Amino acid sequence: MIDFHTHAPSWRTSSWLGGVTFDADEFVSFMDGAGIDQAVVLSHDGLFDPAPATNDDLARFVGAHPDRLVGFGTVHPRLDGAPAEAERMTGVLGLRGLKLHPWLQGFSMHERSLDPICEVLTAAGGILLSHDGTPPYSTATQIAALARRHPDLPVVLGHGGLHDTWREALAAVTETANLYLCICGTPPYAAREILAKAPPHKVLFGTDAGLSDRASQDYAVARVREIDGWGITDAQRQAMLVDNPRALLSSSR
Repeated sequence: MIDFHTHAPSWRTSSWLGGVTFDADEFVSFMDGAGIDQAVVLSHDGLFDPAPATNDDLARFVGAHPDRLVGFGTVHPRLDGAPAEAERMTGVLGLRGLKLHPWLQGFSMHERSLDPICEVLTAAGGILLSHDGTPPYSTATQIAALARRHPDLPVVLGHGGLHDTWREALAAVTETANLYLCICGTPPYAAREILAKAPPHKVLFGTDAGLSDRASQDYAVARVREIDGWGITDAQRQAMLVDNPRALLSSSR
């Protein structure tokens, strides 16, 4: 099983998102207990203070278990040097993608300052994962518009529309060739509908682990167990948890 949406701990910032601090060994221990073979780990501190040091921290974290952990750093598109940091992040640091959170970071996905960053990611064979599901700045169609401007860049909707915009997320991923959808915090009835109607190779799964106040990440373990109650087929489960994320990660780099 590949978990496509987890978080590094908060080392440098204090936020309402931050949970307990843990090291890479503790995180891999959680993964072992939850049956997770590999995890995409997203920047946390960088969403609040997008300094290069936050990408350094993430690279060290995933570097402790490079066979199990895949790092996605972050930049703020309005800051000078963001494309250069995206190049350093994917080149020097070896991070495999970029996490954006337009709702928290306070920008629109329509801003043209994103284009040179996406061009760097495309050239590096990287992946863009964006928070979605919380209007006004994080809707699936806004993210899909960016994806269509950069058709060779894989773009992932990080939450599959959450509770309120999952229908929009489903429509966007169906209509946009390079857009993928991660079921993460999406309610079970929506997850079933997405799996039934979305292009079968475009659905991923994530637990949002890393934000818990316990290193054991109990809520994330519960999200893995929740899949058993969705009533999906073995083929859908295999595609979502193994084949799709493996293919996407293999196509990057």
